[in-house]
Amino acid sequence: MLQKLLALFVFAALTTAHAAFIDAADFGFSPTASGTTNAQALQRAVDRTGTITVTTPGTYQIAATVYLGSNTTLLFGDNVYLKKVAEQGPFTHVLLNKGALSKTWDHHIIVSGLQLIVNGVDVRKWQVYGLHGQIAFFYIKDLKIDHFRCLDGGKAQYMIHICTFEDILIDDIRIEGGKDGVHLGRGKRFTIRNGVFETGDDAIALNAHDYSVGNPELGWIEDGVIENMHDLPNPKQQIGYFCRILAGAWIDWRPGMEVQQSDTVVSGGKLYRVQMSPDEKVYKSVTRPTHQTGAAVLDGINWGVVQNDVTYTAGVRNVVFRDIYLEKPRTAFSVHFDTGKYSRSYYPGAPVPHQENILFDNIRVLYDAPSDFLQIRTPVDVLSIANSSFRNNHISFLTNQAMSDYGPTKINITGCVFGNRGKLDLLVNRIPGKVISLKTAGSVELSDDFTASIVPGNGNITIDSDLKGLRK
Repeated sequence: MLQKLLALFVFAALTTAHAAFIDAADFGFSPTASGTTNAQALQRAVDRTGTITVTTPGTYQIAATVYLGSNTTLLFGDNVYLKKVAEQGPFTHVLLNKGALSKTWDHHIIVSGLQLIVNGVDVRKWQVYGLHGQIAFFYIKDLKIDHFRCLDGGKAQYMIHICTFEDILIDDIRIEGGKDGVHLGRGKRFTIRNGVFETGDDAIALNAHDYSVGNPELGWIEDGVIENMHDLPNPKQQIGYFCRILAGAWIDWRPGMEVQQSDTVVSGGKLYRVQMSPDEKVYKSVTRPTHQTGAAVLDGINWGVVQNDVTYTAGVRNVVFRDIYLEKPRTAFSVHFDTGKYSRSYYPGAPVPHQENILFDNIRVLYDAPSDFLQIRTPVDVLSIANSSFRNNHISFLTNQAMSDYGPTKINITGCVFGNRGKLDLLVNRIPGKVISLKTAGSVELSDDFTASIVPGNGNITIDSDLKGLRK
């Protein structure tokens, strides 16, 4: 009797465990089905929540966005591919969390093993203004994306786009395409690791501020790790950075203020943004924006509601870059404000957003062409660079006339290898009055004729260095 009860218990446990896994094929998801049928079938499967599997190898056409809710794991097996098709017209997101449409938090979502074929379906058709990733999440907590592949990204959409988040992990990714690989908006606690990129634009973008079409909300990106990344050369496209770090700040709306495309204001406990054409036109705002949702045209200005929680600054802080291998000859890291027809990150007179506590550890430059290791156009408090290798690379401080005082910056370079022959302008300053403290220790110089120099501009530079040419 006891053995029978035990057998029944084991059978019930196994049945329950099996039922927790849902095979999308049972809902009609098939390599032989149309893109429309597959989108509907996969939607029915993920609506059940739990763990949804796609196990039959093949290429599955997909013709519409599939929406993921909380407590959902979507597992793709080996040799399973999703291929976008425009049966019902071009569409933007392959996957989008359900709460993105209502700014409602979703939690505990896993997407594993997705191999995506964009197939030229690369468009921005807004479901959420400013959100345009092939894979997109907005208002998301506890998200994991792993084993992701896409080798044919276009020039319009980011591949992975996440904004307003807490606790995300992106692991084991391979991305090729003309636009950003991983693009983050505001959020906290994140890890991006084990990635290979061949992108025309930024491999990784930490865009706390952004163009009005670049992110749906604004704020701080903080407490993250980016590690074991490879930035591969792409001879056809040489724009962007390995990592863009974009900051911004804005003010309260006031009558008669002048605004342009992408400017942000605070009004009535909300953030509003100018959503116009990038034509460098300046508008005078006379009527305060007060609408609660959507967009409204006032004084010829299209004001879009961005978010209901107020902040006046956006930036990046407490982020570690570790084990980064740079093969593509371009500026590796850019910390800056936008200033141009698409966006003005810093509105005159706004609070100053200081980028804080950024660490670079074991960054390997693997090309000889001269380039900037770091370009800095915003206030930054401390930059620490450790155990890294430089060739003909510089740290450049530049101004875009966003503000008159960029504040002091401390740079600590420890245990780094300098492989350049001859003179290296390690630090180049173009900001009048900039205060910089540079300290190097434990440096290794590979060439006997290596010498380091500083281009101070009109700044105030203090140096404590063990490098030839800088040491006393």
